[in-house]
Amino acid sequence: MDNKNIMIVNEYAGTPEYGMIHRHYYLAKELVKKGYRVTVVSASYSHLLNKYPNMENKKYKYEDIDGIDFLWINVNRYDGANDKKRVLKWFNFAFKMLSLDKVVKYKPDVIIWSSSAQFSGVTTYYLAKKLKIKFILEVRDIWPLTLTDVGSISPKHSLIRLMSLAEKFVIRKADVIVSNLQNYENYIKELGFNKKVHWISNGVDLDEMNQVKPLDKEIEALVPKDKFIVGHTGKMGVTNAVKLFIDAAKEMQEYKDIVFVLVGDGNEKPMLQEEAKDLNNVVFIPLIPKTQVQSILALFDICYIGWKEKRLYTYGVSPNKIYDYMYAQKPFIYPKSKFRTFLKELPCAFSADINDPVSIKNTILKLYNMPKEERIKVGKQGREYVLKHFTYNNLAEKYIDIFEKEIFL
Repeated sequence: MDNKNIMIVNEYAGTPEYGMIHRHYYLAKELVKKGYRVTVVSASYSHLLNKYPNMENKKYKYEDIDGIDFLWINVNRYDGANDKKRVLKWFNFAFKMLSLDKVVKYKPDVIIWSSSAQFSGVTTYYLAKKLKIKFILEVRDIWPLTLTDVGSISPKHSLIRLMSLAEKFVIRKADVIVSNLQNYENYIKELGFNKKVHWISNGVDLDEMNQVKPLDKEIEALVPKDKFIVGHTGKMGVTNAVKLFIDAAKEMQEYKDIVFVLVGDGNEKPMLQEEAKDLNNVVFIPLIPKTQVQSILALFDICYIGWKEKRLYTYGVSPNKIYDYMYAQKPFIYPKSKFRTFLKELPCAFSADINDPVSIKNTILKLYNMPKEERIKVGKQGREYVLKHFTYNNLAEKYIDIFEKEIFL
């Protein structure tokens, strides 16, 4: 293989150091190991980063991160996810993509553009056309459906209509479509497209799992000892249905040895803390570094993941916490679905009715009453499954298969 150059464009891409959206850092790292040269293009600012590159008043800046060429595009800052200046940032990033051919170190042989707002997808397609290379569309979040279905913005809003046009454009123009959502192909069929979609989920990075750090003593002390711990890690946002977790805790106050532990942050956290202020079986723990997540999961008996009953989620889900739970060998509870999901295949995954805290309570009690040896057994089966199917080495191999069969012919 002659050192093909891969460009991945995701304006929210980060790293374990910079924060949050790590998918493309992990994929790029594995592709570099396999002989590819990878450039990840990201924005210098997003509300999902916890550290920002020093742009030195430059429009574009390269940074070598673990053998990956990160190319940061200087964009305007904004105040949180709902700030209107975030829209300006979308167009700022999209416009600057058009000139990227003048600043790249290595001409890419293929460009992967990864969603959310599609405006930079349109300009990335034109960049690919200018460079005479193929354009891969990767869908992680379905926009604008996320905004209309979960964010409750009217489909008639002018920005949503413009975004819908851009969405259809990038689907139509894509040479290959990839998604981490298992049923995304159903969605584009509803839009009138008959195109194949490759499913490449999220997963775990084994290098990171081999560098797990112990919890800070003050954090470890917050987790009750000699209790049956039901844990939730990660963002506490409106889409995560964490209030149902608190509602289930309300239903279980008489079970003195069962405690609900929530780790992390998010815009829903103050409301959740207010909901739980009179409960003695709920503990909130601050956001911890990603390198410590496995250490806190080791203190849990079972875990929980939730989402709302929305059309959006019928096309698939791929939260990182699922793979973290599986690697930690923890059985977990998830919302029951009539739609195809790989979760139904997992011995470690137990479903509960999506809007019913009593159903969550009953599923917790099922696991609570299960012999410990059996819980350990299904937990181990979860780790075996994630190691077989969902390491970033496996996922990078799926991309390589696409490159070899559909791109570099």
